[in-house]
Amino acid sequence: MIHARYIEEAIAWRRHLHANPELGFAEFETGDFIGRHLESFGVTVHRGLGGTGIVGTLSNGSSRRSIAIRADIDALPIHEETGAAYASRHAGRMHACGHDGHTAMLLLAARLCAEERNFDGTIRFIFQPAEENEGGGRRMVEEGLFRTFPADEVYALHNWPALSVGTCVARDDAMMAAFGTFEIAVEGRGAHGAMPHEGNDPVVAACQIVGSLQTIASRNVSPLRSAVVSVTQVHSGDAWNVIPERAVIRGTTRWFDPETGDMLERRIGEIAAKVADAMNCRADLTYERRYPATVNDPRCAAFAREVAGGVDGISVAESDPSMAAEDFAFMLQACPGAYLWLGSRKEGDNPGLHSARFDFNDAVMGSGARLWTALIEARLASA
Repeated sequence: MIHARYIEEAIAWRRHLHANPELGFAEFETGDFIGRHLESFGVTVHRGLGGTGIVGTLSNGSSRRSIAIRADIDALPIHEETGAAYASRHAGRMHACGHDGHTAMLLLAARLCAEERNFDGTIRFIFQPAEENEGGGRRMVEEGLFRTFPADEVYALHNWPALSVGTCVARDDAMMAAFGTFEIAVEGRGAHGAMPHEGNDPVVAACQIVGSLQTIASRNVSPLRSAVVSVTQVHSGDAWNVIPERAVIRGTTRWFDPETGDMLERRIGEIAAKVADAMNCRADLTYERRYPATVNDPRCAAFAREVAGGVDGISVAESDPSMAAEDFAFMLQACPGAYLWLGSRKEGDNPGLHSARFDFNDAVMGSGARLWTALIEARLASA
């Protein structure tokens, strides 16, 4: 069991981070907070990997075995509406995904490992910047994360408000989808709103394109596979009575297998170009593949489930994968490991991830930290 005072202090850390959120690659105060605490525990700290990333190293005994645990540290560009006493002090920025809780849990785990020393080998505590859209995990790997700080395996978890408190999921294969972004610029010829026949209306063309994109998942993807094409933005015009020259469509795609990913990009381009052409307009597609699918190593996932099943307050369950995405995928491509979900459902009002009303459930702080220490101690057990 973890001393109640330690859990209370970790909750205080979490709430401090919640009140002081920083966006991706700008987590300067957050990184300083993490670094100072790790050093106070006796953990060796390396700053600056991936821009604002922190890697703590703790060794004990003589074994050459090693394990890495990762927490994400960035916030989101959302205006907080929780009304909490520790709500964000910065308008337009908040911890709406629980990264404050992930950071505090890993800090608590580092403190416990440093004090208890119930392991033989080396632990890497990875605090990763810019998980939300900007690929901080990819940057850390590209800058030599596992070359400079080698690890036999790497693990991460995400609080999951769709699951009951303490429920742990670690699938043998894909946990999260790959994702891409697209922007379609539709160019037409403007005209007076009362004389539409004198122009080529990009707004109408854009609307037809948006509707047609919905047929990709329903008519081009096998019903036995998963794919999402979501239009999330449409921008055009400024006046009531002017048909504009241009309309912009933006959105996101999600998939698991590479063939489906290829097809989504191809069909978005084809549909946009041909629908626009049919309406005497032109459509130009900008498409970016951001993150690959987050796919667990089956051996590591099985190990995580076995360990989680023995931790007080945690129960292991099965679940379908999520069509959300995670840049921990880049670390799993570079090192065997597993990504876990830890249930954090609240009674009553239970806002989902990325909601302006979301707040990490502190009830899982202790069990989450003990899950990490149990995993570390099981993998780096003394011979």
